[in-house]
Amino acid sequence: MTVGLAGEPARPPAEPGDLEAVRDRLAREPGELTPHRVARALRESGRPVGDAAVLAVYEALRRDVVGAGPLEPLLRTPGVTDVLVNGADRVYLDRGAGLEPTGVRFPDEEAVRRLAQRLAAVGGRRLDDATPHADLRLPDGTRFHAVLAPVARPGTLISLRVLRPRGFTLEELEAAGTLGPDAAELLRAIVATRLAFLVSGGTGTGKTTLLAALLSLVAPAERIVLVEDAGELRPRHPHVVGLESRPANIEGAGEIGLRTLVRQALRMRPDRLVVGEVRGGEVVDLLAALNTGHEGGCGTLHANSAVDVPARVEALALAAGLARAAAHSQLASAVDVVLHLARDRDGRRRLAQVAVPERGSDGLVTMAVALGLGPDGTITPGPAAGRLASRLGS
Repeated sequence: MTVGLAGEPARPPAEPGDLEAVRDRLAREPGELTPHRVARALRESGRPVGDAAVLAVYEALRRDVVGAGPLEPLLRTPGVTDVLVNGADRVYLDRGAGLEPTGVRFPDEEAVRRLAQRLAAVGGRRLDDATPHADLRLPDGTRFHAVLAPVARPGTLISLRVLRPRGFTLEELEAAGTLGPDAAELLRAIVATRLAFLVSGGTGTGKTTLLAALLSLVAPAERIVLVEDAGELRPRHPHVVGLESRPANIEGAGEIGLRTLVRQALRMRPDRLVVGEVRGGEVVDLLAALNTGHEGGCGTLHANSAVDVPARVEALALAAGLARAAAHSQLASAVDVVLHLARDRDGRRRLAQVAVPERGSDGLVTMAVALGLGPDGTITPGPAAGRLASRLGS
């Protein structure tokens, strides 16, 4: 028996044979999908035509052509952030406390493949054996990524990142245990002082969530210009405009990358320039902007710890053609603070480190920890606590 999220029995699933029989007959006579047409197709194929059978087949077929199919209820689950499909019989969701297995199953691998291809087509992308992977944003803002089998194992893989309709406030993050009252006060001071900062952390640690909450603290008179690969930031602010990258089309033309958009953003009179996720050559343009009078700029960056941020920036800058010495020189004068997020074993996301850059005699930048934050919110001053205080003017 299929079981829902709360353990309640779900409607009996449609029999695979019934589905295929009806699908074949409806394909020969295109038209609107209705319970009446499903009943007639079942009758003509010699299948049972009871109310339960008709409704089960109708709902299964409707899910096949509307929304995210059998994943739609999971995407509407309160608090869900991610829905992951690992082939036909393993579907997981994340509601902020780590991955949870669900009772959702697909009839077979072909059903997963069909769903992935349909969602990719909705986003204007092709997904087939010639192009077996796609990364895009669906019309409702959900971020979609898929890789088809046999490139992917154990079957077609689908990853859906759910866009929250509104961003969290700092108070809500405080209530959720992401940070304590003292840390929240510190973050407010960082934003008010217009320090340039990076939010670092691993995948799923809440970098975008924290960044959106901090941008909501920006004074209403300031103009925030967002540059993102996929529009995920939703700060509560009266003056936010955004630029979003665009992948190449099927012919390989029309791509608009983040580097181009950062340059465009600089011509839009930003009071706060924000790069949602720094993961390529745009790091060069962001550092250059923060070094030329654009105070208070910020972004997120994947890194294992605050101490690893200089190495990560260096690697991205080198790939973009910026020499190592120049990358460290730009970083030293561009970024004032790094806020590092971690995810505990119980799935809770929290602020773990606050660090500031220090430039050594060799010209290379290291990150010195100013504050360490424990799982219970306790703050331990680090060797760079005084440097952070001076940057905040306290």
